[in-house]
Amino acid sequence: MIQRMERPFAGRTLSLETGRMARLAHGSCLVQYGDTVVLCAATVQDHPTHLPFFPLTIEYREKQYAAGKIPGGFFKREGRPGEKEILAARLVDRPIRPLFPSGFMHETQVACFVLSADQENDADVLAVLGASVALNMSKIPFNTPVAAVRVGRIKGNWILNPTFQQLEYSDMDIVVAGTAEAVTMVEGGALEVPEEEILEGLQVAHEGIKELCAMQEEFLEGLRQPDMEWTPVEPDEALRERVEAMAASRVEEALNLSDKQERNQAMAAVTEAVMAELKAEDEAYAEYAAAVSAILRGIEKKTMRRQILEKGERADGRGLDEIRPISCEVGVLPRTHGSALFTRGQTQALAVVTLGTSRDEQRIDSIDSLEELTKSFMLHYNFPPFSVGEARPYRGTSRREIGHGNLAERAIQPLLPAYDEFPYTIRIVSDILESNGSSSMATVCGSSLALMDAGVPIKAACAGVAMGLIKEGDQVAVLTDILGLEDALGDMDFKVAGTRQGVTSIQMDIKIQGLTMEILKEALERAHRGRMHILDVMDQVIAEPRSDLSDYAPRIMTMEINPEKIGEVIGPKGKTIRAIQEESGATIEIDDSGLVRIAAVSGEAGMRAREMIEAIVADPEVGRIYEGPVKNVTSFGAFIEILPGVEGLCHISELQEGRTERTEDVLKKGDITKVKLLSIDEKGRLRLSRKAALAEEAATAGKGEGD
Repeated sequence: MIQRMERPFAGRTLSLETGRMARLAHGSCLVQYGDTVVLCAATVQDHPTHLPFFPLTIEYREKQYAAGKIPGGFFKREGRPGEKEILAARLVDRPIRPLFPSGFMHETQVACFVLSADQENDADVLAVLGASVALNMSKIPFNTPVAAVRVGRIKGNWILNPTFQQLEYSDMDIVVAGTAEAVTMVEGGALEVPEEEILEGLQVAHEGIKELCAMQEEFLEGLRQPDMEWTPVEPDEALRERVEAMAASRVEEALNLSDKQERNQAMAAVTEAVMAELKAEDEAYAEYAAAVSAILRGIEKKTMRRQILEKGERADGRGLDEIRPISCEVGVLPRTHGSALFTRGQTQALAVVTLGTSRDEQRIDSIDSLEELTKSFMLHYNFPPFSVGEARPYRGTSRREIGHGNLAERAIQPLLPAYDEFPYTIRIVSDILESNGSSSMATVCGSSLALMDAGVPIKAACAGVAMGLIKEGDQVAVLTDILGLEDALGDMDFKVAGTRQGVTSIQMDIKIQGLTMEILKEALERAHRGRMHILDVMDQVIAEPRSDLSDYAPRIMTMEINPEKIGEVIGPKGKTIRAIQEESGATIEIDDSGLVRIAAVSGEAGMRAREMIEAIVADPEVGRIYEGPVKNVTSFGAFIEILPGVEGLCHISELQEGRTERTEDVLKKGDITKVKLLSIDEKGRLRLSRKAALAEEAATAGKGEGD
């Protein structure tokens, strides 16, 4: 039976529907907002997996037919998910994952298909809503409505779910997800917006989330299925007690080693020793290695959290709001356009900037626009296995790498100069060389330093810091600059990046049911203090962009020409522009508006190309002296080319002072001479004078001698 509900939300009609599509899924929902439609289907396996983690998979796919398009490329069908699809899948995953019950290990999948796109409303927040409805109505033990909204601000006015067009004028673009009680995820960027205004935006967003959760509750009435039968996958209680008695003190000792590798080795030694003692008692314990490791991990988590809450002590000995030692270097690579090495504790990022031309822009096949989209700024984040001391296969770019790169890209994007002022394609690559927490924020810091080293005129330096949280009942501890251990065993990973003026990028994930606005406020305030400290350290190394680009970076200059003369610059079959490029060594691009971009490794090559183009498109100017070749000689004078393709007549009487019997006595074909343009008649004919040019030059020379 088809069930449908429609409600107005943020000025448009929002509808939820079930019972018409994907009826064999365990739960499905069709969400429509404007003319954007998303189908979400949830399924689950009947038996738990052997994996040591909850196997939840979110697939978000954009169908090109949704925008009336046929996929580009050779195969003409949708392939592997693109960056936008991967980021949207993460956006759906992060707010719902913490709400599954502990110990549930049945493989669960939610598929979100964008079936229609109206180029106004983004489908990602609709996918969160649809996934929540599909999960809540299914037999999967997920019983908490979740929703997400996008919040923007135009001229001080808050807007829920702004359209793509409205976002172009907004100083914020933040997606907030949560339940009716609390916020569970934040993701977005801003144009240097102060923390207190970010918090205000989160509060506005949460009011919208409450409205959507109430709509879900009403829609789900009578649709919910009984939860499937399942048993939490947990170690045997007797084994837990035995291992805790054997290892609690050893784990605490290992936990307080400040060096990550030493701590990991010590924990591995504890695991090995406990297993050896258990097997000495009974060989049957050999089959419980995985369970013992899980128990020890639980002991480590409990010990770390208790130590922070009760003693205010962290694993590496820092205070709760203390940042690890920082070192910065710039110009570390000799042939790159800009480079920086940023190290914070045992987290290290090598950021490298490369400058290119418009030919290097990324072209994107998107359903969000009917036109082809391009990107002139890219930030790519790489996380090789050696950064955490592991040896594992190198695969394609992971979802995590794409997500972290996008977070750092958002942080830097608002600070870049306008493309018209700095017409370069900019690519930053951040290679993580060491990782012990907050590598994405190290990427932000390293990228800011590398851009300054490259001479890119960014508005301000940018830095980032990751905040953590330990919460047990009413006991709460907010941590600044978290370690990898505190991220893995804590309750929150809250990353905030920005300048001294305000926030440019923000991301929050939590593992508990939600956060109050009071905790969010405290985390933002501490993040601000931490960011100011990091910027102080960075300013000591390089406080502003270098005045010159690298010798190895291309020089790009722009000029405007009359669109009617584009054909003259290009020439027949591109002959003229190819000749200019070959002679000057520059690369030239011309668009239909008459904007010419000249790119060259050296400034001299660029200037030579510019002069050659100016000579082609220049209009003859009366009173100006030109120099050019004699193209033809007649009995009444000589025809001289003063500009490419532009000739004029220098009458025999204008060749020199006094009478001239024959033109050839003064000029021959092929000679180079200077002439002054005396006039242009109504038919466009040019009247030239060699005599006037010589007289003017002589007068100028005489004046110079007299001075």
